Amino acid sequence: MKGTKIIGDAGEERAAQFYRERGFEIVARNFRSKRGEIDIIAQKGETLVFAEVKTLPGGNFEMLAHELNSTKRRRIIESAKCFLQNHRKYNNNIVRFDAVVVDMPGVAPVYLIENAFSEN
Repeated sequence: MKGTKIIGDAGEERAAQFYRERGFEIVARNFRSKRGEIDIIAQKGETLVFAEVKTLPGGNFEMLAHELNSTKRRRIIESAKCFLQNHRKYNNNIVRFDAVVVDMPGVAPVYLIENAFSEN
């Protein structure tokens, strides 16, 4: 389990760097609420991104879909609502939910799925 956490933490750091290189400011990492956790919250201009990071060195898109199931997506959305309730300065921002896949064979080393899901 410890090795998995190290791999996951390294993947999250690479994802955060990916956003920074694209002009985003990292607002929060590993934001926790009673409903769940958000790996990265980043802002650029009027866009606020809630990103789920998956490090899948032996994975594929089917595994990614399984990892980002409806329960996981709902928890991320509910956690984002908690964040926005507690940080009202972001309430007028455009909200986006991304998935960032790190080290999955067949795609870029850090692969962004912009607008991976929404509340609707």
